[in-house]
Amino acid sequence: MSIDKDLLAILCCPETKQPVSIADVTLIKKLNEAVARGALKNQGKKSVADPLDGGLVRADQKILYPIRENIPVMLIEEGIPLDQFS
Repeated sequence: MSIDKDLLAILCCPETKQPVSIADVTLIKKLNEAVARGALKNQGKKSVADPLDGGLVRADQKILYPIRENIPVMLIEEGIPLDQFS
């Protein structure tokens, strides 16, 4: 997944304003496996139905914002809590 460096520099979590970074491929694979099982929910408490192309992880590593069709989805309710896997 490739995001323009200038765009990445200005993106931040809409909830906490923390910076975000590109998610590791291993994490995306793990999340997509959960999507396939129907076991992944977003902050809006809705099941994530579509596989992720990539993601942006908040600096505290608690939330991932999905990237779909090369577009970051930076909506609070679309954020995926990563504590689902701890």
